[in-house]
Amino acid sequence: MPLDAVCLTGVVRELQRSAVGARVEKVQQPARDQIVLTLRGNRRLLLCAGANQARIHLTAQPRENPAAPPMFCMLLRKHLSGGVLTEITQPSLERVVFLTFQVLSELGEPGRRQLVLECMGRRSNLVLLDGEGRIIDCLRRVDLEMNQQRQVLPGLFYRMPPALSKEDPLAVGRESFAALACGADGKAIDDFLLDDFFGLSPLICRELAFRACGETDGRLDAGDEGLLERLENTFFDWQDAVKENRFSPTLLQREGKPLDFSYCPIGQYGPAAEVISFDTFSALLDAFYEARDRQERSRQRGQDLHRAALTARDRVARKIALQEQELAETEQRETWRLCGELITANLYRLGRGETMLRAENYYEEGCPQVEIPLDGLLTPQENAARYFRRYQKAKTARLHLTEQLEKGRGELAYLNSVLDELSRAELEQDFLDIRAELAAAGYLRGQGRGKREPRRAASRPREFRSSGGFRILVGRSNTQNDRLVREADKRDLWFHTQKIHGSHVILCTGGQTPDDRSVTEAATLAAWFSQGQESHLVPVDYTQVKNVKKPAGARPGMVTYTTYQTAFVRPDKALVQALAVSK
Repeated sequence: MPLDAVCLTGVVRELQRSAVGARVEKVQQPARDQIVLTLRGNRRLLLCAGANQARIHLTAQPRENPAAPPMFCMLLRKHLSGGVLTEITQPSLERVVFLTFQVLSELGEPGRRQLVLECMGRRSNLVLLDGEGRIIDCLRRVDLEMNQQRQVLPGLFYRMPPALSKEDPLAVGRESFAALACGADGKAIDDFLLDDFFGLSPLICRELAFRACGETDGRLDAGDEGLLERLENTFFDWQDAVKENRFSPTLLQREGKPLDFSYCPIGQYGPAAEVISFDTFSALLDAFYEARDRQERSRQRGQDLHRAALTARDRVARKIALQEQELAETEQRETWRLCGELITANLYRLGRGETMLRAENYYEEGCPQVEIPLDGLLTPQENAARYFRRYQKAKTARLHLTEQLEKGRGELAYLNSVLDELSRAELEQDFLDIRAELAAAGYLRGQGRGKREPRRAASRPREFRSSGGFRILVGRSNTQNDRLVREADKRDLWFHTQKIHGSHVILCTGGQTPDDRSVTEAATLAAWFSQGQESHLVPVDYTQVKNVKKPAGARPGMVTYTTYQTAFVRPDKALVQALAVSK
C-alpha cells in the first residue's frame, strides 16, 4: 500500500527519537527519485519520492550510486553537507514531512535549510527550502501549465498541498461520528470511512470494518444499534492507539512475497496471509521495498537492453517458426518423387494440355489408383521434370533447414539466457557487462568509427561462504560465467540448473572433498539464481570443472558437461542471505 498519513506519523515519531541531532556526512542520489543522507554513526536516511513507493526511513540496504552525481544531489550537498538535523515534523495527518537542518554558509554564518518530502502518489516530490521558506529547487518542478492552483518552482514561497474536505479522524468526537455513520445508512463501512475521513488507507478502512462486524464488506444499518456501537468502539479504540503512539509495524506476506504493510495488526486476511511483526518501521519498510526497488532499478537501467534482447528473441522465434513450417513441407518430397516417376511411366498415355493423370501406383501392394495434378501448359515430360525438381529442392532444403534450425535454437536459448540475466541484474556493472556482451554479439549498435569504449574494471561475481567454510562464486552474466569456468581450479565443483537458464556456480574446493551440506548450499544458490527461483523443487546438475567444456564458436555462457550428478533442492532466500559475503 502507499504510505498513508497515520503510518507516516509512526515513522516520523520513530525518526524523531533516532535521527534528530545527527550531522549529515554524505548526500547521495542512487536513483532519480531517491536521496540518501548518511548521518553520523553510519546511519542512512532514505527519502524516496517515487510515485508508487514514496517514503522516509532509515535503511540498512546498500545502494549503488551513479558515476556522476545528478544536479539535484550536488545542490543538496552544497546546502546540507555538515548540517545538523534538528527537527523532523509532520503536519497533522498530512503526507508531508519537514526535515529542518542547522547549517553553516560558505562564509561560516549559521543558517537554516528545510527538506520537504511530499508522499502523495504520482505527485510526490522533494523540495529544498531556504531559511525564509522560499524554494531553492525541487526534484520535480510544477509550473502553471501542470497545476494552476499550486506551483513548485525555484524562487517561490513553499505552500502546503491543498487540504481535503474531509473529517480529521483524530479530532472527531463520538457524537459527530455517530451522526456521520447514521447519515451513511446502507453504505459499505469501509467506503464510509474512506470517503468521510482523511488520512485512512483502504487497508485500514477494511480492517476497521472487519473488526466491527467480522467481514470487510459489511454495510451500515441505522436500525442496528449493536453494529453502530461496535463500529464506534472499534474506531475510537483505533483513535486512542494512534494518539498514544501504540504502533505495531506489521508486514503481510503471501507465499513468501510481501503483500502489504501497516502500523497495526491486520486480521482481515485470516490464514491467507502471514503476519510478521517488526521492531521498527525502518526495518519493515526496508523488508517490504527491497525486492520492489531492485526490480524497479533493473527495469529503469536495463530498459533498452531488455528491449533489444526481446526484439532479437522475437525475431529469431519467428524465423524458427517459418523454418519449421518449411521443414514440415519437405516431408512430402517422396510423394513428389513418386509423382515424377509415375508420370514418366505413363508418358504414352498423356497428351499435351491434360490437367490430371489417373494411374496405378505400382509401388504399393494392389496397385491402387492415384490422381496426379498436371500443369496443362506444360508437356508431360516437363510435368515430370517439375516434380523431380521439387523433390531435389526439398531434399537439399531439409539438410540446410536442419542446420539453420539448430543454430536458431541455440541463438534463441542464448537470448533467453540474456533476458534471464537482466531479470537478476542488480549493479550498474551488471548492466554494463550485459551491454558489452550484446554489442559484441551484434545485437546493439556500436559506438561508431573512431570511438572507443571506455576501459572498465572487470566485474566481480557474487560471493558466498558455505557453512563448511568453502567459497562459492555465482556468475552475474554470460561472459562472467565463461570467466568463472575458465579461471576455476579443475577440481572445483560446477553447478547449473537442469534444462533451464541460470547462473554458473563454482564451489571452490582447493582440492578438498566438500561436505554434503556445502554441496547442497551451492546447489541451492544455483537454483535461486535461475529461472527456477519461484519453483518448489529444482534439479541442479553438478560436476567437477574438468568435465565442463565450451564448444568451439559457442555463445557466451554455453557449455557442455559430462559425468555429473543431480541434486533436487528448494530455492531458499533466507539461506542465500545468510551465506552472502558482505563487501
